[in-house]
Amino acid sequence: MSVHHYIQQTLQKQKALLAVLIDPGKTATDALTALARSAEESGIDLFLVGGSLLSADLMESTIRTLKAAGPVPVVIFPGGVQQLSASADALLFLSLISGRNPDYLIGQHIISAPLIRHMNLEAIATAYMLIESGHTTSVEFISGTKPIPAHKDDIAVAHALAAEYLGFKMIYLEAGSGAQNSVPVSMIRAIKHHVSVPLIVGGGLRTPQAVHERVEAGADIIVIGTHFENTDHALIKDFSHYTRGPR
Repeated sequence: MSVHHYIQQTLQKQKALLAVLIDPGKTATDALTALARSAEESGIDLFLVGGSLLSADLMESTIRTLKAAGPVPVVIFPGGVQQLSASADALLFLSLISGRNPDYLIGQHIISAPLIRHMNLEAIATAYMLIESGHTTSVEFISGTKPIPAHKDDIAVAHALAAEYLGFKMIYLEAGSGAQNSVPVSMIRAIKHHVSVPLIVGGGLRTPQAVHERVEAGADIIVIGTHFENTDHALIKDFSHYTRGPR
């Protein structure tokens, strides 16, 4: 079964999916193995692996560790062309549609496409939208693009509609790793009202209540990461509680 099909099937059964974003440069191998082994029990539906500054070797070893430890799908969340691995189950083929930097709209994609084909890696076309979070994030700095203002729901809706009309399979609203503020509930609700493709929301989600509010607003996949790099994995259960209910 493809990862995209797995996401669609899971969304027919429960409110949302819970994904944990792993930055290999910030996660020790023993902690990674423990997290992967407890993933199903903790309520994790997906692992995303990536970061702004990573070597291919570190990416590969992290993916292999996660795959060896359990059955939860491992999906690449790429920060660049060098972050590809045939060991992963799929790749979010991200286009940074909130910015106007052609390299992140299509340039990197042309370079990586033949490699992805050669690896026979499932590529899930995903519209990536940076949302203002209170301070400059790594993605904003490295991509040289401005985020969508947090109070401009109409601008975000227009971008999301364009993404769906262009044929993207998912839309990712990103406040950024360690964001000061997460994606506003009103923005999620407005976008969900206008589009039908799965909506991913990540960045700055530190409490179960924040997750609950965004799932109720229409988030289909919740991404957590930074909060759990040095925290007890059992806390993930508090987050998954709000994604596991029936749709």
